[in-house]
Amino acid sequence: MPINYTLAADAKPQVKLLLIATAVSIGLWVVGWYVPLIGYVVYPIQLFGTFIHESAHALATLITGGSVMSLTVSPDGSGMVWSQTSGIASLFVSSAGYMGTTLFGTLLLVWMRFGFKSRLALYLCSGLIAVMTVVFGFIAPFLNFLQNVTFFSVVFTVLSGAVLTAGLFAIAKFATDKWVNFSLAFLAVQCLLNAFFSLKTLFVITTSTEASSDAANMAAATGIPAVLWVVLWIAISLVMMAVGVRLYANRGIKAKQDTLFLD
Repeated sequence: MPINYTLAADAKPQVKLLLIATAVSIGLWVVGWYVPLIGYVVYPIQLFGTFIHESAHALATLITGGSVMSLTVSPDGSGMVWSQTSGIASLFVSSAGYMGTTLFGTLLLVWMRFGFKSRLALYLCSGLIAVMTVVFGFIAPFLNFLQNVTFFSVVFTVLSGAVLTAGLFAIAKFATDKWVNFSLAFLAVQCLLNAFFSLKTLFVITTSTEASSDAANMAAATGIPAVLWVVLWIAISLVMMAVGVRLYANRGIKAKQDTLFLD
C-alpha cells in the first residue's frame, strides 16, 4: 500500500524554517573545517549538546533508582557522568546519552509542529541546563568529595553551564519572535546532527581503538561487541529522526502558526 508523503500546506512555513536552520548548521560545520575562527561560533552549541547528552545519562540513572555522583563537561566538548547503578539499569543508563540527545532534538521538532510557544521551550532548555549544572555539576561532586573528578572540571562545568543558561534565557526573554523561532529550530537540528555525527565518530573509535566509551561499557556488561551497540544506536537514532521529521511535515496535525511565526 503506497504511503503519502505529501507535505502539509500549513507545515510549509515550519519546514522552510527547519531547512534554513539545517543549512546554517551544516554550513557552519563545513566552514569550520577550513576557518578555525568559526569554531568559536559553534563551540557553545557543542557544549549544549554535551550537556544534553550527559543530562540524559543523569536522568536515566535517577529513573532507574541509581545515584548521580557528578556531571562534568570538558573544554574539548566531551563529558562524563559518574553514577552508581546495577544490573540491567546500567544498560539503560549507558544507552541514554546518544538516544537521549536524539530524542531531545526530535521532541523539539514535535514541540514546534504542534505550535507550542518557542520562548517557553527556550526557558525550559535554560532551566534544564541550570538544574543539571547546580545539582549534578556543582553540589553532587562536592558531596562526594570530588571523587573521580577534578576541581578544574567542576569549575569549567559550572561556568559553561552558567553561560549557556544565561544565553538561552536572554534569547527567550529579549529576542524577537523570528529569532526565538529560529533559535529553537537551530537547537533541534544541532541536537540531531550532534547525536548522529557523535555516533559516527564513536563507530570509528570503537572499530579502531579500545578507548573507554558508552559502547565499551555496554560490551563489558553484556558481552556483545561494542560496535554492534553503536550500529543499533545509529539505527534507533535514524528511526527517531524519521519519525520526528514525518510528524513535523504531517498534514494531519494542525499547527498553531500564530504562536510560531509572528513577525
